[in-house]
Amino acid sequence: MMKITTSFAALLLALSAFSQDLPNCNIFLFDTSMRDSLLTLSNPQMLTAFNKDGYNNQPCFINNTDILLASASPNDKQTDIYLLDLAAKTKLRMTQTAESEFSPKPTPDDLFFSVVRVETDADRSQRLWQYPLDRKDQGKSVFKYLRGVGYYHWLDRFKVALFNITSGDLNYLSMADTRDAAIQNLSPSVGRCFQTSPNGRLVYVHKITSGNWVIKALDKNTLEVSEITKTISGAEDFVIMKDGAILMGKGSRLYRYHPLKSQNWQEVAELKRLGINNITRMAVSGDGKLAIVNGG
Repeated sequence: MMKITTSFAALLLALSAFSQDLPNCNIFLFDTSMRDSLLTLSNPQMLTAFNKDGYNNQPCFINNTDILLASASPNDKQTDIYLLDLAAKTKLRMTQTAESEFSPKPTPDDLFFSVVRVETDADRSQRLWQYPLDRKDQGKSVFKYLRGVGYYHWLDRFKVALFNITSGDLNYLSMADTRDAAIQNLSPSVGRCFQTSPNGRLVYVHKITSGNWVIKALDKNTLEVSEITKTISGAEDFVIMKDGAILMGKGSRLYRYHPLKSQNWQEVAELKRLGINNITRMAVSGDGKLAIVNGG
């Protein structure tokens, strides 16, 4: 046990309802360290106390001190992107639009941040956009005609992995190229979380059946796929630590699995006493700070 020192249809419904009924969720931050194969979390703090009754989700570190998130106050009808400076303890609003923006991530050139933007058209199109980090202009769409982006992950300067809503209840893991907008559909029925492994592979969840969810890794060049392990039952969000270990959460419990060292998932934390009872998305910084979303 870790030591603490202080259904796809439902997804589509959630995406379409974001502007109407945003769930309450908050982001907590921990320092992490490894001691004798024991994962230790310390210095817990709620990053989103400024909006504790609102929506605060999808954290992503730009560097060791700056973190992007999607946020909305209880009375807001759409989300915007904020930047938290952990060192200066300040927040900066990065977007202020009529549309909702989700899933902020820095682009590989570190000049922009990208988002899934829910348009205000009749179809509520979901497109991938990018905005300059210096906020000098109003941004632009990355793929002009691609309107079913649920989630995404940059593979390099030009290639991006997509949770691509193609039609009806069908979604694909797709790979798109910003240079010519070419798209390859690679695998149906994937999860919303994408990560990069230490050896550069795309790691994702393949929902083979309702009771069989598997974490897999994809080589972006050869498209070779290998299986890592089954997920924690019913969980799809995960994060990869610097040493290659995978963390997943379910309820108030945090689990760890190392592809080269583990045979099974190991429970490493119970966070209920901190008020965390529904671990979902996570993010980790280069120096080992772990952000955990409670709710959402």
